[in-house]
Amino acid sequence: MSKQGRKAQFTRALIEARSLIIDGSLPAGERLTETALAERLDLSRTPVRQAMDRLVDEGLLERIDTGGCRVARFTMADLVDAIELRGVLEGTAARLAAERGAVPEIADRMEQVLDALDRAVDPARFDFRAYVRLNEEFHDLLARLAGSPIVAREVERASRLPAASPVAFLQGQELIPDFRVSLGRAQHQHRRIYEAVRDREGARAEALAREHARLARANLEYVMHEQPSLADRVPGLALVAG
Repeated sequence: MSKQGRKAQFTRALIEARSLIIDGSLPAGERLTETALAERLDLSRTPVRQAMDRLVDEGLLERIDTGGCRVARFTMADLVDAIELRGVLEGTAARLAAERGAVPEIADRMEQVLDALDRAVDPARFDFRAYVRLNEEFHDLLARLAGSPIVAREVERASRLPAASPVAFLQGQELIPDFRVSLGRAQHQHRRIYEAVRDREGARAEALAREHARLARANLEYVMHEQPSLADRVPGLALVAG
């Protein structure tokens, strides 16, 4: 098999295995062997082994001393920490972009995304699907805005933790009261983060990005305590202990 073919198999194994864990198809605490997962995904063992190694690195799988892995189990405190960590890393990305100067082409694209987000949250033409897609792109651009591959990689890694993704709670948010107001507030924060970067205000950009991540924490607490019926719609919450 060619190098490109091997890479494609690894990518497929990683995406499909991660999805099975995040959506609860592979429950927290379940033992998972390389052979069993390869059979389930109808793939050879080599890309599956590589995918499992990556998922261990991401924290979604844990090694077992007797061999194989088990699906990780998380507490509410773990999810809060994951959200906080993403906020810290995105804050670092924003501060570095402000201090060093944003990568011009990424900054230009961010302005376009912000304009599109304004249209998506406009009450006269509200477009939830567009908001979800554009919000994800905004956060991807923010991670890359300083031109640091290391920072971008670590933001991406943190975002893969259960419930830490910037879009994790959007899948159930249309059922949350006043969610349109909430998305409008989030978009206001997006604008303030970008303006702080543009104006080279590093400390302010960092603080705004960290505060923005805390919206996810508020949504997590709402879902878990006020509307637990929504938990099945939020990726990763199936892994929460109890």
